[in-house]
Amino acid sequence: MEKPLLVSFKEDEYERESSRYMCCFSFLGQKVVKYGEDVLDFALKAWEMGRSDPRKVIFAIKMGLALSIVSLLIFWKESFHDIDIGQYSIWAILTVIVMFEFSIGGTFIKGFNRGLGTLVAGILAFCFAELSLLAGNLEEVVIVISVFIVGFFASYLKLYPTMKPYEYGFRVFVLTYCILMVAGNRTREYKEAVTTRLVLIAVGAAVCLFVNICICPIWSGEDLHNLVVKNFKEVATSLEGCVNGYLKFVEYERTPSKILTHQASDDPMYKGYRSVMESKSQEDTLLGFAIWEPPHGRYRTLNYPWKNYVKVSSALRHCAFMVMALHGCLLSEIQAPAEKRLVFRTELLRVGAEGAKVLRELGKKIEKMEKLGPGDVLKDVHEAAENLQKSIDHRSYILVNSESWEIGRRPREQEDAENVSDSKDSEDMNLGFKSLSETVLDLGSVSAAWTPSATQGASSECVFRNQPSWPLRLLFDGAGVSKEENCRTYESASALSLATFASLLIEFVARLQNVVDSLEELGEKAKFRELILNTPPTTKKSWICCFI
Repeated sequence: MEKPLLVSFKEDEYERESSRYMCCFSFLGQKVVKYGEDVLDFALKAWEMGRSDPRKVIFAIKMGLALSIVSLLIFWKESFHDIDIGQYSIWAILTVIVMFEFSIGGTFIKGFNRGLGTLVAGILAFCFAELSLLAGNLEEVVIVISVFIVGFFASYLKLYPTMKPYEYGFRVFVLTYCILMVAGNRTREYKEAVTTRLVLIAVGAAVCLFVNICICPIWSGEDLHNLVVKNFKEVATSLEGCVNGYLKFVEYERTPSKILTHQASDDPMYKGYRSVMESKSQEDTLLGFAIWEPPHGRYRTLNYPWKNYVKVSSALRHCAFMVMALHGCLLSEIQAPAEKRLVFRTELLRVGAEGAKVLRELGKKIEKMEKLGPGDVLKDVHEAAENLQKSIDHRSYILVNSESWEIGRRPREQEDAENVSDSKDSEDMNLGFKSLSETVLDLGSVSAAWTPSATQGASSECVFRNQPSWPLRLLFDGAGVSKEENCRTYESASALSLATFASLLIEFVARLQNVVDSLEELGEKAKFRELILNTPPTTKKSWICCFI
């Protein structure tokens, strides 16, 4: 029996409404689940941040403790010289909020800015208040003009380059002056308002300094010291990675987009020197805080030479530029053939290993705060660089196209004159005109010694590849037509890329002297301890033993 048309229409409408509600509930359920996953992910990252650096948890605890101590002023019931302390306790609380910083140096510089700005603003507010009272009916005009003058000069002077560290002080100065003028104009008690705010700000600053210094202090100078040591290790790791990767014939199938845009990447060679490049701003910030810190821990000297730490790091960064250029050789499209790289393999490996060894040794000296020994710390790496240079001089023919040399070409007139000779004599004569370098080294034997199978394990990621150099890939087109004539220029360029890599490595060694000089200067000014040589005790021989 067929259902009536009206009943069928109502059932279809009910099904559509049900499906619409089901879609809405499903969408809301997915949103709730996604929101819960985001909250859980945020909580896990926050937990991991606290585990990786417990100092952040300690800082949060100290901040809460300082606020709790200052908030006790709210419950101060007694008045002091007819001034309700609890009413103005918010000034002490605001001082703790804006002044309490992660490090001791940051707290000191914030406290200095806030104290100086408040003091100067209080003095000016008191002077202009008295002037406005003397003005009588023009009191409002005097107040408005004074606010304009104060705002104009403060905003203009804080733009001066040397005033950048005191920008916060200028903001506090303008804010405090405006608040004091407005509050004093209403209560007609300018003197009490200025005095109360100065006292409560001093109380908040004292609580900040006491809690931050006495409970697990965090020093910016120590962070700067550790950052410089870390930079040495990072550059050493990148240097070794670049040299080993170049000699293992590892090439990038494509340049990663993160490296192109200079973003963080998991590539160990890139990550090492990039962190050194990016540490400049962090070093300047830590330096600005460290110079405000009192003598502490291992840094007990007055006027400790924190600027020399930045100087050492700058000299190291000057070397890191060469490491970045070496990594660029691995990223370049023009690559030297593998058989030519093998010729200088031993020398390149030694320079890379000795350079990384020097960097790690210098980093340990800074970490232990020891002066350099009496010997030459750069002796071995200089010898390695000299051997590399001598090897290049001895085998310079590998780095150029020997066929284009004058010694490799015979004049046309001489060729025509010798055409009458037999083929045997002609071949012997041609050997005399060949490049002398071609008779010294047989690159064919080197090429045969290297096979692609020897480099299959050089890379673990799909971004790397082991492939022939770029000019060799252009020798034939799609139809198999030879393009050797057009690629001779590019073959010369591929050989010169090896010379570029070697010259960059030698330049890196030359720049190490700047790092050593900066480190010696730091050791003298910071009074690093002398290196104690472990010399075996000498035993005196008896006269009897001498005659035996």
